[in-house]
Amino acid sequence: MTASSATRLPRVVYVLGAGIFLMGTTEFMIAGLLPEVAGDLGVDIGRAGLLVTAFAVGMIIGPPVMALATVRLPAKATLIGALAVFALGHAVAAVSDSFAVVTASRVVTALATGTFWAVGAVMATKVAGPGAGARALAVMSGGLSLAVVAGVPLGTFAGQLTGWRGTFWMLAVLAVVMIVAVSRLAPDEPTAQVSPHTELSAEVAAVKPWRVWVVLGVITLAQAGFLGAYSYISPLLTDRAGIPSALVPLVLVGFGIGALGGTALGGRLGDRYPLLVIAVAITATATLLAVLAATASHSLIVVTVVVLLGGAGLGANPVLIAQTMRHAAPGSTLASSLATAAFNLGTAGGSALAATTLTTSLGLVGPAVLGAALTASALIPLAVLAATTVARTASSTPELTPTR
Repeated sequence: MTASSATRLPRVVYVLGAGIFLMGTTEFMIAGLLPEVAGDLGVDIGRAGLLVTAFAVGMIIGPPVMALATVRLPAKATLIGALAVFALGHAVAAVSDSFAVVTASRVVTALATGTFWAVGAVMATKVAGPGAGARALAVMSGGLSLAVVAGVPLGTFAGQLTGWRGTFWMLAVLAVVMIVAVSRLAPDEPTAQVSPHTELSAEVAAVKPWRVWVVLGVITLAQAGFLGAYSYISPLLTDRAGIPSALVPLVLVGFGIGALGGTALGGRLGDRYPLLVIAVAITATATLLAVLAATASHSLIVVTVVVLLGGAGLGANPVLIAQTMRHAAPGSTLASSLATAAFNLGTAGGSALAATTLTTSLGLVGPAVLGAALTASALIPLAVLAATTVARTASSTPELTPTR
């Protein structure tokens, strides 16, 4: 194999990353459109915030449920179906005057997003081949980081020009474009000629190994600490670091750029040294959160830390997904979906816990202090996983290869 062929990923991997870019954009940009949505639908901001919660709930429950519901469908058909539902959900929301209908469309859109993530991750690792799975997943995760850097600001800006409905129509149309790309580039896979019961049993059996659940524990704890703190970064930037509100979006763009770099680096190294990459990323994130809490009144340091947090906090995510799938049976969509659900469970739980610290004596630095502790606690299950991996490699020569 030549060097170029060893480093080149199939085009469908980048198409999947583009799909995640769309879905990441719709997940996060709604926060910037809440005032307009609330005014248009006749609800207050607090109630409009349920649109964020609805999507989060759909992303926690949806991926494993949809993984089992679509187990008999070929991966390509499932991806096309998820994009079609994504487009339809946005179109329905764009033409509706009912807050309840728009909220329901957000849940349905989240189900489609979770399905696309789970099935797309399995396809990406398959087409990338051995030794490039984490790198392929990094491209998909890079789509999410790019959504934070460019998609969310552009979506919010488009909403200001055309109204929030115009932005939803734009996402629906782009999803149709993605359907065409997936239909042309995704590989065709025959439907397995086995009973539905056998398929379901195989998926459930695939996630029975205890190491799968240890990795899921690492994901949940690390995500809870990191994104729980990040959820309340804006008031810390303005009220403690003294950064003008108008400059906060630029700081968050810096966070997204850091996330892009960290994801790319993690994907490059994660196939060869997965547990080391995860340990370094988690340790760096916990340390940076502690530094953030200690230096919250120093604007230059805070901005630098926020950018670095983007790289450290998100850099190991594709490697964690790859590890979940590695310890499950090969090609398990349920394992991939559980990893997606774990990320969102950590985000929701971490944000809720971080909110409780705001009323303590810690005030605005409370989320960062709690985040440092929660993130560091993820090193405990990771140490268990590392210890058992060392034990297995000592008795199995193939495990000694650096690409495992």
